[in-house]
Amino acid sequence: MRAFRVAYDGSGYRGFQRQSHGETIEDTIFAGLDALGIEFDDGAPVGYAAAGRTDAGVSARTQTVAFDAPEWLSPRAFNSELPASIRAWASADVPDDFHATHDAAERRYRYFLHAPAVDDELARAACRRLSGEHDFHNFTPDDDGTVRDISISARRADAFLVIDCVAGGFARQLVRRLVSVVEAIGRGAREPSFLTLALGSDPLLGPEGIAPAAPEPLVLLNVIYPGVEFETDDDALATAREIFDRRRRRRLATARVAGSLVGGGR
Repeated sequence: MRAFRVAYDGSGYRGFQRQSHGETIEDTIFAGLDALGIEFDDGAPVGYAAAGRTDAGVSARTQTVAFDAPEWLSPRAFNSELPASIRAWASADVPDDFHATHDAAERRYRYFLHAPAVDDELARAACRRLSGEHDFHNFTPDDDGTVRDISISARRADAFLVIDCVAGGFARQLVRRLVSVVEAIGRGAREPSFLTLALGSDPLLGPEGIAPAAPEPLVLLNVIYPGVEFETDDDALATAREIFDRRRRRRLATARVAGSLVGGGR
């Protein structure tokens, strides 16, 4: 059994998990592994599991997938059948009973919130109030697994508020709805007292409900597995950095163009 660290730009995909219509990260990974001759069982590589299921538009730096892999399957070999938007960059041999979902001790998500007008102190106070063990049933469409112990922090980086959410696991849309509430309180659209209602036992309905923040600024930053040491494939990592840096520069240029259309570009 081998585990692989995989980075991807999720902006062009309909999420991570396989779907009937395809066009997901997992569908693309499976197609690449099939082309490499990896053994499948019931539609997936033998022993396969992934660290998490990111939403459509969400990216990842350390998504982790594990399956029965031949010795020759290095990250570079893995990448030979993947598009540039998905890059394996490290791997580790793991026990046969390793499970990439259940054995993860910690997951860290980072959200880059464009928030030049947000009050940082109000936002940080909201993060502190939301941190700890709570029933987050008002922050997810899930009915089960809503009690989570989460650490949330925010720091200023120019026009952005960088929000980190750390926990053993997350319910669907939980991070994006946490960000949505932190932003609303930080810009005065919600009173800090709203958090008492949001974390209370009663469901929030209608206009009181919490909509998720946009998915594109969110990245799965890290997944920690105690006792597992990943070995970086230096060539694969260098190539991934080059590819994603090119994408970064193209988007900076696109942002300048968009700014010029509204009179803000120079």
